[in-house]
Amino acid sequence: MSLFSPLTLPNGAVVPNRIAKAAMEENMADDDHAPSAALLRLYEAWAGGEAGLIVTGNVMVDARAMTGPGGVVLEDERHLDRFAAWAKAGRARGAQFWMQINHPGRQMPASLGQETLAPSAIAVNIGALSRQFPMPRAMTAADIAEVERRFVATALLAERAGFTGVEVHAAHGYLLSQFLSPLSNRRQDKWGGSLENRARLLLDIVRGIRAAVAPGFAVAVKLNSADFQRGGFSPEDARDVVAMLAPLGVDLVELSGGSYEAPAMMGSTRDERTLAREAYFLDFAREIATIATMPLMVTGGIRRREVADRVIDGGVAMAGIATALAIAPDLPRNWRLGRPDVPALRPIAWRNKQLASSAHMAAVKYQLTRLSRRRRTAPGVSPAWALLVSQADARCRAGRYRRWMKERRAAA
Repeated sequence: MSLFSPLTLPNGAVVPNRIAKAAMEENMADDDHAPSAALLRLYEAWAGGEAGLIVTGNVMVDARAMTGPGGVVLEDERHLDRFAAWAKAGRARGAQFWMQINHPGRQMPASLGQETLAPSAIAVNIGALSRQFPMPRAMTAADIAEVERRFVATALLAERAGFTGVEVHAAHGYLLSQFLSPLSNRRQDKWGGSLENRARLLLDIVRGIRAAVAPGFAVAVKLNSADFQRGGFSPEDARDVVAMLAPLGVDLVELSGGSYEAPAMMGSTRDERTLAREAYFLDFAREIATIATMPLMVTGGIRRREVADRVIDGGVAMAGIATALAIAPDLPRNWRLGRPDVPALRPIAWRNKQLASSAHMAAVKYQLTRLSRRRRTAPGVSPAWALLVSQADARCRAGRYRRWMKERRAAA
């Protein structure tokens, strides 16, 4: 088995090679919060790079619940033609193209002006930056049922649009991850307490999607291998949840980690000069691989061919790459041709981890914007400058989102 050998999924679909473009949040929706022309150009670049699997950034299942301004929303048929164009762009060179579907829960910016829902009324705690997120309201049973219905509906719409699968986002501190963590889920009902209860919503969503879509349509889950907070979701919990997913027809589990409170998924904020600092969730993945019956994908910090090879040689089916592909979308093809490319952003050594994480994400988005304009990337961009540009854009997009929501409510 090599990095460029195909992978046959449990449902029979074939991924052309073992390199995946992992999800990154683009915030490039058009005025209707559908895929924009810029977003299509960005995915044309990734399709041309020949990754075997391309996973979109967050697509929201509810327009009232956004991970950030400028996010794409798919909750009805109104703009399905634009999603079909997106699917066509992503599949242009033969890749599997999966839509990542998500609900932010309490990790929704206060600047968007919407009510925030969560398993329990526990706010995001990131020190002085906590005010960026409002206190959430604990979800009712009706709220939970609606979220489940929305995930299934969005998956069906993704299939109709021409995507080849969906990835249910249950990592990085978003809603389904909040249900899994005992730090954010203090419920006393059937969705709280034991791990089986905390995993109930995720499992019900996966069951619902698998029952609704065609057998050949892939259903994947993105899961924290840990949330890196004392008393939180642990590697042992992750192993148990993977075992719970096994009989449900899941085609792949992507392992990552962290949340806004403990941004382990942003390992690139560190100085990554050695191989040991790359693929920083690989050890977790190898442990979970001992009990997993479905293929695993590990994402986090991979930017060297030898590290990606080590992931595959270690028994993990797919190597997920995000930041490096934001810098060099042709990386898979270049590696196949024998080029020793090692894309990297400028290291960020700031003491404030949350601020460093925000700067890293801003530097990544800076590259995505350039790619969407068919310009060369600028990996040496100042993190501080990228953060300022990102914040200015977010303020502008947040204002547009609030006006859009006001118009929707008035038209309802």
